Amino acid sequence: MTKFESVTVGPAIEPFALSKAYQLDDSSHKVNLGAGVYRTEKGQPWVLPCVKKAEEMMAKDETLDHEYLPVLGYEPFCKLATKLLLGDCPKISEGKAFGIQGLSGTGSLRIALEFLVNCLGYKTVYVSTPSWENHKLVSKLAGMKHIRDYRYWNPKERGLDIDGMLEDIKEADPKSVIILHTCAHNPTGCDPTKEQWQLIAECLKEKELFPLFDSAYQGFATGDLDADAWAVRYFVNQGFELMCAQSFAKNFGLYNERVGNLTVVVNDVNTVEAVKSQLTILIRGMYSNPPSHGAKIVAMILNTESLRRDWYECIKIMSERIKDMRIKLRDKLERQNTPGEWNHITSQIGMFSFTGLNLRQVEHMIKKYHIYMFKSGRINMCGLNIENIDYVVQSFYNTILSIPSNTINKSI
Repeated sequence: MTKFESVTVGPAIEPFALSKAYQLDDSSHKVNLGAGVYRTEKGQPWVLPCVKKAEEMMAKDETLDHEYLPVLGYEPFCKLATKLLLGDCPKISEGKAFGIQGLSGTGSLRIALEFLVNCLGYKTVYVSTPSWENHKLVSKLAGMKHIRDYRYWNPKERGLDIDGMLEDIKEADPKSVIILHTCAHNPTGCDPTKEQWQLIAECLKEKELFPLFDSAYQGFATGDLDADAWAVRYFVNQGFELMCAQSFAKNFGLYNERVGNLTVVVNDVNTVEAVKSQLTILIRGMYSNPPSHGAKIVAMILNTESLRRDWYECIKIMSERIKDMRIKLRDKLERQNTPGEWNHITSQIGMFSFTGLNLRQVEHMIKKYHIYMFKSGRINMCGLNIENIDYVVQSFYNTILSIPSNTINKSI
């Protein structure tokens, strides 16, 4: 007799299950297009040179120790991260915008949602269809009673369903939270235009919805830090109170350091002390305080002119490689006369592309060609390189011919 006998096996977490299946595959042709990490042209992880330099400098700094950080994190990092997101924003100098350190983007989202539930009484959150698969899980475990969808992806046009999105926002329950992707929407790679962001902001203001932004790719998406933060800055300028979860996993390559910041913007400076105190209590009850190493790396790079310049070059290298793979993939698919339209490959931005392949086609790609991707058809452009792209394109072509896109989308 065991007290744990009632525990059932939970569903596999797709990205990790996919990576494990890839690792266990002994095929010489296998390709991993599923993992959400940057890879070089050689298919290898890349430790950014500026990160190496920062760690070398830290290793020689005899003043550094391993003492606890404050509950709200390493303050120099939080200030720099908040400024990176908001730019030269008056709210910062007015004391109405501040950051607290979280455990990368996921942990920062969890802190935000816990606060919105426990301190502001929100019960409903709206998430895009589709969205990063963790948004709903984090929302549920943070205590959101109602998790609802708003339309985002138009599968026929393979682009943003702005009309459906605006219609769903207009019909949303008042006093709800809406999760918005700052840039490089995961998984579609499809972002609103500036004009569309303005329409979205108008609808949110009319319905009095609370914007919770997720910023996982600033600088990494386009190579332009300001362009990638435009949406958040626009909302702040429009007078919104909001939160934004920032991750430094992708744009600094610090995946396992769990470096994150939660930027909070309020309209009354007199509320800041109370907000910080409640966030302190929430964090104390979750993990007490955050790790310092990654945060100090980011702070050193952002606060050292030469390292910051080096970092700018790194994010340009990463974003340009992704853009180049998009161009090559589309060109080769079209030259192969692969059935379907492929212009969405280059109109999307960021690490991920929503290919349009259905579930049966994806499973065929995995089983027959050992090309691993998400069931949704999402691929990581960084998984492509000059050595495997022709094989991937030929596999796309063969798969779509054998299993047309209008095939019933059932598991084979």
